[in-house]
Amino acid sequence: MKIEVWSDYVCPFCYIGKRELEQAIKETGLSGQVEVQFKAYELDPTTPLTGENPIKESLMQKKGMSASQIDRMFEAVTERAQSVGLDYDFSKMINANTKKSHRLAKYAEANGKGSEIDEALLKAHFLDNLALNVDEVLLDIAENVGLSREGALEVLSSDQYAEDVARDIQEAQAIGVQGVPFFVLERKYAISGAQPQQLFQETLQKVADELGLKPGLQIMGNSDAGLCADGSCSI
Repeated sequence: MKIEVWSDYVCPFCYIGKRELEQAIKETGLSGQVEVQFKAYELDPTTPLTGENPIKESLMQKKGMSASQIDRMFEAVTERAQSVGLDYDFSKMINANTKKSHRLAKYAEANGKGSEIDEALLKAHFLDNLALNVDEVLLDIAENVGLSREGALEVLSSDQYAEDVARDIQEAQAIGVQGVPFFVLERKYAISGAQPQQLFQETLQKVADELGLKPGLQIMGNSDAGLCADGSCSI
């Protein structure tokens, strides 16, 4: 089963939706039978390419919202994130243009590290509070997922993969994506937004039934106690 996910690395619901999808795949027993491909989407292409402004300050300037309005919004999103095991702290997050991040992700995908860098970029922004428009930050992320630092620098110092990013964004417009995250399953069904896990599970099961996919073995215990492997045993 192929799932395409349009998302942006500074979209709080994209990380939440990613977790909901991952858990739904696990709960339906489809792990190993689903290919998830992340596609580029820019929530705000006008965000300056440089600068490290706090996200709250940036929203107040762009949206004309009061500090109290933004705080209430942050509280609601933080609570939702906690429900899937993500600890957001918006007071420490840095607003950033994601053009370079998306190009770097395309480079990673071309080198078999697409899923790893998607997780790493989201974690860097939402949990580590790093600026995704700083080359050194992006180079560290690339190296940490097993990519060549030199190769990543070459990408960031040029316009490599810009056409691939633009193609994703154009495709999103063509199929009517109004916001992210946006999940497309087998080019037949779509889920807009970080919907409850139950909806993901129901949709996954529907597609699996149509494709004739069967759940794999579900391991009911995940402790290593009482397990022998690699010549040793744990108690």
